[in-house]
Amino acid sequence: MTDTPWPGDAVSLVDAFRSGERSPVEELDATLAAIERSDINAFSHLDVEGARAAAADADVSRPFGGVPLGVKELDSVTGWPATEASLTLRHEIADHDSTKVARLRAAGAIPMGLTTASEFGGINLTSTKLNGSTKNPWNPAHTPGGSSGGSAAAVAGGLVTLATGGDGGGSIRIPAGFTGLPGLKATYGRIPKGPNMIMASLTAVSGCLSRSVRDIARYFDHTNGFDHRDPYSLPRVEGWEAGLGNLRDELRGKKAVIAIDLGSAAVDAEVAAAVETAARALAADAGLELVDVPVHTPELSYEWALAGLSEIVMILADRYPDCADDLTLEIGFGMKIAHDVYDIQARARIEAQRVRMNETMAAIFDEVDFVLASTNPDVAFGCDGPLPTTVNGVNVGPGNNGALTIPSNIFGNPAMQIPVGTVRGLPVGLQVLGRHHQEQLLLELARIVEQERPWPLTAPGAPI
Repeated sequence: MTDTPWPGDAVSLVDAFRSGERSPVEELDATLAAIERSDINAFSHLDVEGARAAAADADVSRPFGGVPLGVKELDSVTGWPATEASLTLRHEIADHDSTKVARLRAAGAIPMGLTTASEFGGINLTSTKLNGSTKNPWNPAHTPGGSSGGSAAAVAGGLVTLATGGDGGGSIRIPAGFTGLPGLKATYGRIPKGPNMIMASLTAVSGCLSRSVRDIARYFDHTNGFDHRDPYSLPRVEGWEAGLGNLRDELRGKKAVIAIDLGSAAVDAEVAAAVETAARALAADAGLELVDVPVHTPELSYEWALAGLSEIVMILADRYPDCADDLTLEIGFGMKIAHDVYDIQARARIEAQRVRMNETMAAIFDEVDFVLASTNPDVAFGCDGPLPTTVNGVNVGPGNNGALTIPSNIFGNPAMQIPVGTVRGLPVGLQVLGRHHQEQLLLELARIVEQERPWPLTAPGAPI
């Protein structure tokens, strides 16, 4: 009988199941016990009975056979709460599995609980009126970020090896960066949304929080591919995991620019120095040619936030404004803006700004294959918020917190968060932005860092 959850990655856990080193039932029981002991508040719902039945019948020959899976609170699992992390929707129940959840079930994973998220995925802080604040396992006074904060905390905190995530403005990369995990934001449409796919602002993509590059590759192997319930989803791409280690020669000579702040964000000086050192080391290891290309992405956090409001308005429907007091401060403010300010002229300004961002990003990738930047402007801030408004002692707007990640959501290109050490005892990350449909090259770059300068798979002392 094992007392603690598996300390390695999901791939090695499957290997342990197959060798008989441990069983899916033992792993699930250890996971549930660790969650019960934990005070990081990473889960909002547990399906103990359903998970135990699945573990007892697990087929470990499958790619994720027997692996306990945390499911982000904004995803759907049949019969589980469908709250969108909002107190207003606390009684809603899902009547279907999200496409990626169904595909992960088919790959043998065992959905066992919902991981906490920010309300409607609106900000990079996982603290809601429904669930309270989720804590960073590196330091519980700090946030794991958001919106996939519970998934990141659960994986980095040693509770599960794998959890689903989503990234509409940095919601995989930001929490992965805050908790020392790798995280891939894929090309738009790589993993289908749906059923009941909401188009909204066409920025959000699906993915995962995991401990290793090969876990990410295996995850995409079994979740990517077109589904007609998402007409914007991309054709299936094979060989993500099998291709790892086979693309290093292809990287040599490719052009990269180091632009720590993307020309628009304010980045903490210590974080910037650590990320630049890591960027130069990766460029040398991979044989990239560093070039000097101007990088000045527009700051569009306000426009990004406005563009996503239609989805929240649709979901809340006639509950608003009666439910206003149940909403978090940020979502409440957004709904007020949506009803009092948003109009066709605002929409026109948003579209003009998106065109500007797309042209800016396209011009950069006319010149280079990769952009090496910081993932976050600073290390993780307080777990209860508010969003930081100063960096290096200088006042900045709250939009600075997503200024490094939002550009790739608007442009739709892939970007990879890679752990590169700590500053003031908290993780920092290098973000590599790539061209559309080139995710596997980003995984290869992350694998080089993983091999040359391995990161800890979990936070010190995890599970806590």
